[in-house]
Amino acid sequence: MKKLINDPKNVVTEAVEGFAAAHADIVRASTDPIFLVRSDAPSNKVGIVSGGGSGHEPMHGGFVGFGMLDAAVPGAVFTSPTPDPILAATAAVNGGRGVLHIVKNYTGDVLNFETAADLAGADGIEVRSVIVNDDVAVKDSLYTAGRRGVAGTVLVEKIAGAAAQRGDSLDEVTAVAQKVIGQVRSMGVALTPCVVPHSGEPSFTLEDDEIEIGIGIHGEPGREKIKLQPADAIVDRLLGPILEDVPFTSGDKVLLMVNGMGGTPQVELYIVYRHAAKVLAERGIEVTRSLVGNFTTSLEMQGMSISVLKLDDALTELWDAPVQTAALRWGR
Repeated sequence: MKKLINDPKNVVTEAVEGFAAAHADIVRASTDPIFLVRSDAPSNKVGIVSGGGSGHEPMHGGFVGFGMLDAAVPGAVFTSPTPDPILAATAAVNGGRGVLHIVKNYTGDVLNFETAADLAGADGIEVRSVIVNDDVAVKDSLYTAGRRGVAGTVLVEKIAGAAAQRGDSLDEVTAVAQKVIGQVRSMGVALTPCVVPHSGEPSFTLEDDEIEIGIGIHGEPGREKIKLQPADAIVDRLLGPILEDVPFTSGDKVLLMVNGMGGTPQVELYIVYRHAAKVLAERGIEVTRSLVGNFTTSLEMQGMSISVLKLDDALTELWDAPVQTAALRWGR
């Protein structure tokens, strides 16, 4: 294992400290308990909190800032944060209008955010939760009951964050988030495994000529291992189940997101985007918004995921709304 780390036990703490130092104009860090919060800490809006295991950067800390998350809670690598820092982050962003928790559908995340919400409620903070389950690859996995929450979470965070930023109520922000969850679908592929710092071993195994279709963001098994194919053929394998699930139909307007898993060059991601957009156009589906890059990663895994979100005018307006975070910035 070759990694730019010191002690594996300190990876998350040191990364959070470095992130906060690099982006002090946007975020500040609490280290006991550990979480990231907007440096301007607005108090006149619904608070938005998300989080989960580290190793998926820039998700979630990279999305803390104006127009998106108010706080993010990192757990250990690929491990849910415990209720205490979630509760502290919730209290830190509570301005009296309630707090929305955006939670990826992994058992530990769901249970720990639920516990934190109960504790916050006992302290007089109104908390709502939405569970993101955009991955169409498998119904259940090693970590979940039901579908996993993957890169579509970024789209939920952006759109719900924009609704909160413009002053929507907790009910309205929750409804917008739930609408996005209902209309976004994702699926990914791994070309290589990743190495978790504290284990020093690959998270799974693939032969040199193998890839895993439908992989999870922690290296969970997908639908099948197959021999490496050209990019266009891999895109077809991912897009088919995505488009059949909502279903997406001719005349739809969509946001197309191609997300890198951490070790894939941009040049390959754009090859993927090129064919995905072509397939959608052939089906009469119009791509009106796009996002390409590393947003929900799995350490240094080579691979990518595709997400498709059905848009309408209301969601498009919220997507286009100004945002200023370390990983997403436009309109300001």
